[in-house]
Amino acid sequence: MDHTVEGRQTTSKPMSERKLLGIVGTGWLFDAMDVGILSFIITALTLDWGLTPQQAGWIGSVNSIGMAVGAFVFGIMADKIGRRTVFMITILIFSICSGLSALAASYLIFIVLRFFIGAGLGGELPVASTLVSESVAPERRGRMVVLLESFWAVGWLAAAIISYFVIPAFGWRVALLLTAIPALFAVLLRKNLPDSPSYTKLKEKTSVVAGIRQLLAKGFAKRSAMLWIVWFCIMLSYYGMFLWLPSVMVEKGFDMVRSFEYVMIMTLAQLPGYFSAAWLIEKVGRKPILIIFLIGTAISAVLFGNAESAAMLLISGMLLSFFNLGAYGILYAYTPEQYPTAVRATGSGIAATAGRIGGILGPLLIGYRGTLGLSVSAVFLLFCVTVLIAVAAVWFLGEETKGKTLA
Repeated sequence: MDHTVEGRQTTSKPMSERKLLGIVGTGWLFDAMDVGILSFIITALTLDWGLTPQQAGWIGSVNSIGMAVGAFVFGIMADKIGRRTVFMITILIFSICSGLSALAASYLIFIVLRFFIGAGLGGELPVASTLVSESVAPERRGRMVVLLESFWAVGWLAAAIISYFVIPAFGWRVALLLTAIPALFAVLLRKNLPDSPSYTKLKEKTSVVAGIRQLLAKGFAKRSAMLWIVWFCIMLSYYGMFLWLPSVMVEKGFDMVRSFEYVMIMTLAQLPGYFSAAWLIEKVGRKPILIIFLIGTAISAVLFGNAESAAMLLISGMLLSFFNLGAYGILYAYTPEQYPTAVRATGSGIAATAGRIGGILGPLLIGYRGTLGLSVSAVFLLFCVTVLIAVAAVWFLGEETKGKTLA
């Protein structure tokens, strides 16, 4: 008997799926604006504060350390006090600290604030995908979660536009304020957001220790291992590659403004990546389409790392955005489907925590590559190998969850 599913059922939802997607997705968009702006801020901060590559690398990694802590703590909290409550707490932490970071007077203060921003964001994302998964009919669940993730691409695009027009003219502080202020709007949107029907019906809560033990128990251990490997590999490659795209472009001979322009175009390719993944996930299934998008990411990483001409950089960068973010969306849909309601947010949060460890190492790998004697092409080859490890994990350990009702 499958531990995560039981017979099909359809129940009326307290909020329409489309409205739920809009409310949760809008907050996701503002979160993405902040993370997206960080990749451009790193370049501007390096010039403004005279940072070393190692110091610049720590900005992205501290953000990921906060996300790892947030995913673990808030994932567990969501199984104890509810998805909606944790949702509200995380967006408040995120938006307030994001606004304060625009006023940071030193590198150290900025780093500390980035930790708390990361904690709020890291806690919100797995809880958001869990809430949507539990609130949508099985035949639309995967598509809806991937569409939720597509708001991330819109946020990144907004961040790229702000960076292109605002940072060169007004500086990084104004750009940060422009991304932080709208996040508070998401708090108002979520005031009337109901908790998920599955969680509301849950009669018994599982203790923290028992919940973690259940993730490692027979029937779940293989799923947990698969998720932890895939999350680690995808986030190591994602944060290693995308937080440093503008900096890599500058190193390859483009000025900061031209680099922002190219990354903005590359970011546009995320949208068709998400939309195609959203369509295919219910047609083909989670497991095969995740493998296809991961293989596409691996090939694109090698092409980007070895690109010399502007045209090749742009094409390979667009392919990288298309496949990597499509895989990211599929993984967010796939993860909550592995566990029952009582430990679903805990399982999703701990899987995301494993991913954040990869997100810590990825930016540091780029920042310290000079010390390690690695070229850009060598680092991107390493990202390719990492993604292929994720492919193997899904292939050998993954189970198909298409069309199954969550227990």
